Amino acid sequence: MDVIREFDPWHDPLCTCPRKYGLNPYTGCEHGCLYCYITSYIPRAFECRPKHNLIARVERDLKQIDRSRPISMSNSSDPYPPIEAKLGLTRSCLKLLAQENCKVQVITKSDIVARDLDLFTKMRAVVSFTVVTLDQELSRMLEPNAPPPERRLEAMKRLAAAGVPVCLRLDPVIPFLNDSGFTNLVRAAAEHGAKHVTSSTFKPRPDSWRRMQSAFPEVAARLRPLYFERGQRHHNSWYLPRELRQKLMGDIKRACEEAGLTFASCREGLAGMNSGASCDGSHLIG
Repeated sequence: MDVIREFDPWHDPLCTCPRKYGLNPYTGCEHGCLYCYITSYIPRAFECRPKHNLIARVERDLKQIDRSRPISMSNSSDPYPPIEAKLGLTRSCLKLLAQENCKVQVITKSDIVARDLDLFTKMRAVVSFTVVTLDQELSRMLEPNAPPPERRLEAMKRLAAAGVPVCLRLDPVIPFLNDSGFTNLVRAAAEHGAKHVTSSTFKPRPDSWRRMQSAFPEVAARLRPLYFERGQRHHNSWYLPRELRQKLMGDIKRACEEAGLTFASCREGLAGMNSGASCDGSHLIG
């Protein structure tokens, strides 16, 4: 197939996602998050470009897909970059997927997603919102061009109030930056309608490490031995020591239990901690 492709994050054995497809209406992402991994494999990664002749290509691919598997939008580029408000490529894709009764999983950190409430209420879908902190200043530093956390939560609330299942992606967790306040963030997500939380620790590659080091030199100095001396390399990324990852994910899981939400970690090798029926929240699709 062409633009709807098998979801497979680099054949990573730690990935516990159910079988699904990936669809990225855009190449590159304008949000410019410091921790983002796409700069390691997408040229001009922070320049968002619409895919050429996208709708016709999606129509062709829809003739070949397995309708029992969800289509995830998006895994490399947010499906709701600022230019989506004008171009509406993601909305056009959603219309096609709704017509074909496809299962859809949307992952975003934009409040533009609430514009498409009319479509989500008529299709089998779940929407996951990435929010890594409630601290507005920290959010601006980590995610310079993304909408602030409160706007994402308000969009979450609007969708949930209309009956659209929503999740929180607390991803990534970065020691010494956003590794506290989990209880407040998870509670806020629950109050805004979330049913499930997926979380993961920061797994730097050379490019994202350079950005973090430039923006947070003192934090990077404390992180360096954790990743590069006590941690380990896995699939071109560096991982924190397992015991630290287990503690961080355990803290978030406890916050989820207190808020009445299910929990799962992402590519941590800690699947035994998961309480949700799927790690990515796709089990919530009707």
